[in-house]
Amino acid sequence: MTKKDIEFLEILSLRGPNIWTYRPALEAWVDIGALEDSPSNTIPGFYERLSSWLPSLIEHRCGIGERGGFLQRVREGTWPAHILEHVTLELQNLAGMQSGFGKARETSKRGVYKVVVRARHEEVSRACLHAARDLVMAAIEDRPFDVTATAARLRDMADSLCLGPSTACIVDAATDRGIPSIRLTEGNLVQLGYGARSRRIWTAETDRTSAIAESISSDKDLTKSLLQSCGVPVPEGRLVDGPADAWEAAEEIGVPVVVKPYDGNHGRGVCIDLTTREEVETAYHVALAEGSGVIVERFVRGSEHRLLIVGGRMVAATRGEEAAVVGDGRSTITQLIDDQLNTDPRRGEEEDYPLTPIILDREPTARLELERQGYGADSVPPEGRRVLVMRNGNAAFDITDRVHPEAAAIATLAARVVGLDIAGVDLVAEDISRPLEEQRGAIVEVNAGPGLLMHLKPAEGEPRPVGRAIVDSLFPAGESGRIPVVGVTGAHGKTAVARLVARLLHLSGKHVGLACGDGLFLDRRQVEKGDCATWAAAHKVLLNPAVEAAVFESGSRAILREGLAYDRCQVAVVTDLDPTAALPEYYVENSEQIYGVLRTLVDIVLPNGVAVLNAGDPTVAQMAALCDGDVIFFGCDPELTAIAEHRQRGKRAVFARDGWLVLAAGADETRLTRMSAAPAASVGGDIAQAENVLAAVGAAWALGISPDLIRAGIDAFGLEQAERPTLPKTRKHKAKNS
Repeated sequence: MTKKDIEFLEILSLRGPNIWTYRPALEAWVDIGALEDSPSNTIPGFYERLSSWLPSLIEHRCGIGERGGFLQRVREGTWPAHILEHVTLELQNLAGMQSGFGKARETSKRGVYKVVVRARHEEVSRACLHAARDLVMAAIEDRPFDVTATAARLRDMADSLCLGPSTACIVDAATDRGIPSIRLTEGNLVQLGYGARSRRIWTAETDRTSAIAESISSDKDLTKSLLQSCGVPVPEGRLVDGPADAWEAAEEIGVPVVVKPYDGNHGRGVCIDLTTREEVETAYHVALAEGSGVIVERFVRGSEHRLLIVGGRMVAATRGEEAAVVGDGRSTITQLIDDQLNTDPRRGEEEDYPLTPIILDREPTARLELERQGYGADSVPPEGRRVLVMRNGNAAFDITDRVHPEAAAIATLAARVVGLDIAGVDLVAEDISRPLEEQRGAIVEVNAGPGLLMHLKPAEGEPRPVGRAIVDSLFPAGESGRIPVVGVTGAHGKTAVARLVARLLHLSGKHVGLACGDGLFLDRRQVEKGDCATWAAAHKVLLNPAVEAAVFESGSRAILREGLAYDRCQVAVVTDLDPTAALPEYYVENSEQIYGVLRTLVDIVLPNGVAVLNAGDPTVAQMAALCDGDVIFFGCDPELTAIAEHRQRGKRAVFARDGWLVLAAGADETRLTRMSAAPAASVGGDIAQAENVLAAVGAAWALGISPDLIRAGIDAFGLEQAERPTLPKTRKHKAKNS
């Protein structure tokens, strides 16, 4: 008897736009074997097990379009591949990677399906796919399955491998503005935009964040000196070289004082409101453990505030609040902290919690605060006694709308004095809605690489769009981070067209990256040999900050196996479609399916972009309806139906007439050059070679290259390497009335 099982035949990582979706996805080829004869409604108890293990599947609408639609399909009877799709999506959701896109489609081979799911992170999505297979099989075979442990494991994977919340909010804001992004490392280093228009971020640092400014911000004494010289209010104080000197400085300044690390961050090792020699000397050792030196300065009364400065303006602000417990006469301080503070659902170890748990063993400032009140971790305070645990707790309470304009201006000046494009300015004041001068408020620190979570998920108050503020500072209005990207696909002529388009772009004055079947080129220099019409080669071009325009050849196999390396393109060229073509190794077995592959490039043309389509190929001409942008048709016969109707609507076309290459916009025609003057169009007198030139000219015209430059480029460019086989000179196109 054939075993009932779900077997993965292959899993493809589609790392860019593909035949299924605009986003990265996993495509699993799944063989369900004998389960093809066992839809879900024929398996006793399957529905009950699945719905009880994953009750959140109720939110999946499936094809019915209503809440609970998928579970209804399971109850009525559906197949394991479809169930695998939805379970994978739900496990990704439970892991914290929200995913809603999925497909399950039969192939021509009985029992074999393609299951496709959105993949925000390939490794995590693969783990979810395999876990989903195990869960579905356990439900089929009536075996136990620990969903809680599985979800926890997957969430841990996502937490460790996916972008952190601060970086993710910037990337999401870029995506909302249509700016592409590329993750450069397994950490939080991300490129926004392509080529010469790209910028880089690392959490809340950018390629504009100078090393000098970071060094200044980490030197608290230097920072204070620079701020003071520019009129920014700072607390008096100095660097000290030992416990005794710390007390001497405190006496000079006048108690109460603050003792803090010379180069610390995130408030670690900062002890405030110190009045006795014992407190100051103890705080010295606490501060020294967190930095390379210690500063003693005047204690500024009030609450600690964090003002986020981006691109010369304040975009968000939070306030810190004291953390305290109230005694019950029975519990120790440690127990009270756990019961009264750490049970707050806003506290957690992971990055996406606005408040962190208070663990006395790793909070020396909290232990010192307790000692000042006569308590230790194991002390039992009387019932009703309020015990202060931390004075400068998490600054996670939003007060953006309350900040006085003068306070915001002073914080902005502080960031500018230090030289930071993004800064977290720590300010102490009793009332942030009043000018600092009225209350002797002061700037106490200026920090590079500030955390953003407190503004994204404040413990109280309104979340602030800080990611958008950072993106807007890097890409002012009207800037998209995009360079012109040209994608070329089809059955024949791809390499020839791609090389000629790249040559024309180079003549227009741009530094051009080209990845095609002949290799990888930067301008006219070949940097890699062999077939480079691949995702990896195109990816290299997009990362190159010298590249001002990019041309990519993409064949059907590359699209099916890898997806595209770019999210959108300015120009998409489709040369033709071979009606006899098939790729059975990918379960693509007819021209209709090939059409679905080649249309991928047309699907991602930008709204202000152009699809350049072969009017002589009726199937390719149909792709015009799919394009979000404009269309330029090309063909050797100006009477082709697609060209004639297109021109009647005032649209553009490129064709040959009476031996001339003609650019037409509606009824207007411009003779560009004689076809015989273009070597690439006259190799062997082949119509196919002429079409290659027409396609390249159409792409150049779409890119705004002047007719004079196009003429010069094609008159001097030979395409001896053209890939299309020579066709009979008598090849004919369907005329307008055929």
